[in-house]
Amino acid sequence: MVQLEYSLKKVEDTIPQELLKGKRHLTENEIEILKKNRNCNVDSSWSNIYVDEKEGNFNPELIHLSFFSGYVILGRLVFCKLKYNDLSLRAGIYRSRVSNIVTGDDCVIANVSYMDNYRIGNRNILFNIEEICATCHSKFGNGILKKGEPEEHRVWIGVGNENEGRKVLPFESMIPADAYIWSHYRDDPELLKRFVEITESGFSKELDTYGIIGNDCVIKNTSIIKDCKICDATYIKGALKLKNITILSSEEEPSQIGEGVELVNGILGYGSHVFYQAIAIRFVIGRNCQVKYGARLLNSVLGDNSTVSCCEILNNLIYPFHEQHHNSSFLIATTIMGQSNIAAGATIGSNHNSRSPDGEIFAKRGFWPGLCSDFKHNSRFASFDLISKGSYPNELDILYPFALVAPGQNGSPKICIIPAWWFMYDMFAITRNNNKFKKRDKRKVKVQEIETDPLAPDTMQEVMFALDRLINLTAGYLKTIKNEYMDDADTPEKVYQAAKDFLHQNPEAEFTLEDPICQKKYGAVIFKPVQAYKMYRKVVKYFAVRTIMEFCRALNCENLTLDLVSRIRKLPLYTEWENVGGQIIPSEKIKELFASIKNGSINSWDAIHQYYKLCECAYDQYKVRYALYLLEQLYSRPIEEFSVDLYRNITDDVSIVAYDIYNASLKSREKDYTDYYRNMTFRNKKEMETVIGPLGDNSFLRELRADTENFTKEIREIFVGLTK
Repeated sequence: MVQLEYSLKKVEDTIPQELLKGKRHLTENEIEILKKNRNCNVDSSWSNIYVDEKEGNFNPELIHLSFFSGYVILGRLVFCKLKYNDLSLRAGIYRSRVSNIVTGDDCVIANVSYMDNYRIGNRNILFNIEEICATCHSKFGNGILKKGEPEEHRVWIGVGNENEGRKVLPFESMIPADAYIWSHYRDDPELLKRFVEITESGFSKELDTYGIIGNDCVIKNTSIIKDCKICDATYIKGALKLKNITILSSEEEPSQIGEGVELVNGILGYGSHVFYQAIAIRFVIGRNCQVKYGARLLNSVLGDNSTVSCCEILNNLIYPFHEQHHNSSFLIATTIMGQSNIAAGATIGSNHNSRSPDGEIFAKRGFWPGLCSDFKHNSRFASFDLISKGSYPNELDILYPFALVAPGQNGSPKICIIPAWWFMYDMFAITRNNNKFKKRDKRKVKVQEIETDPLAPDTMQEVMFALDRLINLTAGYLKTIKNEYMDDADTPEKVYQAAKDFLHQNPEAEFTLEDPICQKKYGAVIFKPVQAYKMYRKVVKYFAVRTIMEFCRALNCENLTLDLVSRIRKLPLYTEWENVGGQIIPSEKIKELFASIKNGSINSWDAIHQYYKLCECAYDQYKVRYALYLLEQLYSRPIEEFSVDLYRNITDDVSIVAYDIYNASLKSREKDYTDYYRNMTFRNKKEMETVIGPLGDNSFLRELRADTENFTKEIREIFVGLTK
């Protein structure tokens, strides 16, 4: 209901005195000029207006047809023009209604129908705005409460689960790592309480807030801006509604908001763009993101360097490098751990698909569901799984990384899985990922380092689990066919070793395995288990040797020596790893972080971010210790006991993988030049090379070839110091 207010407070009683430094009242002559220019003021004495006290810094001729109330404190206002692209306007206040505002120097306020309780910086253009105001209890998208506010006023983001069982509080500096540790450790009430306390400690509870617009901002043709903090160099054009949000922006990383956009209750990261009828409500959007073309992002955290358009995203925690740009894609109640690409028609987390409360989907990095694929809650996917087009009506638990998953064949309800598929059939795509994502990382300030290499401790941990599972499933298979390898296997250890021996000694064996866990009720058929087993082992060796080589290179050592092995062995060994917002951190270090949060030694989100940095600084040491551990696990003995033949086996396998990576990458790219169907749209080779570029000009392949040649040369030397 509209309320009437008859009494007015004295303006002098409401002005923060620090704002009046260097300011003065208007002169009689200036007041007359303002009246002549058809300006009006609720204060007939015009004493509520303050201007720059320096001589020549206020020109009253630059204010026309405007209405003033409350206090109005102006910066320098002299004749000058502000220009942004094709928009050029003279500094001043024109056809506007303003109250309780503070402006910086050289600003344009033109055709602003209502502006109240805002402080704006220097060189801003505000043009054609219907309403821009802020309340005294503005929170700018942060999940805090002001003095006297009830708990129900607090804004939460229900990430990962529609029932808000994983809800988190948004705050200005939030990154996906923060949302992850908050949303995925729900069994510790003391920790959850501390997260709320830490979030609130960074903000004042006083009812004294005001809207903020930084320097060098342009806001034009916009309907409603309420309770917004708009940082430097922001460009807003044609937005419909911006309410209770923070727009982080800087000259280095300017943010933009375009036509038809609605943003309510959230944080927009530095360098991000939201355009063309996109809607975001209860959100945190990271750095260098794009949300556009009618996308709807609700109750979600979106990681850095992501692009979403033409899609619907509800109740999600999404890590960096997420791509989803198709009109018919749908993502709900998921945790997607980055480097992901959601295809057209994919409906992930179909709503209300059982009698129980809606569940959730958890996918590790590199999640690539195919066209028109759909999944049922609850489902889980290992890293870099490619899910073929199709409907998956039962819950899935895909335990094999780098796998191809497909619907059953010939009407079978069992799904089909080829573990290590990427390494066997599309090495180019998996190899190019690291290079591709690094080039897409446009962040000027990297609050957290993002692991973009597909071969890292988190994925190697999954590969080791998959190897163990293939061995156990093979043991079960050999028992059913009464294979000779099982004749003397009378203990679980001997059974396990017999299956391992079979996989080693029968590289051409053709059979399938059945894994009952991968799909509820019907299970999965595992194709090419021997080839997958061999490839997984090669990849682990490749990762381990490459990591050790990089460590040696960083120490200016030509090869690995017993002394260096001893030094590596003294480093802390972590065998369990977590993807925390895109950064790979040992699980034990996360437990240490939680202990520090609960005992109060870490007491702010900035301190938590610094902890991530400390983990990143030690990452190479953690990784090389894990690499040594992996080699010793593969061969079941300490590296000091490796024979010359064993070293030769390692270097041969790693060299093969290195050349396989290059050759497979080259062949994948060569198809664009040699395949009949890819060439038939071109009249001749010259036209084809003009359109797609010559094969020899591919910079990635040139760099990969040089790197492969250098890498394979260094491999031959890395273990020399251990064989003397």
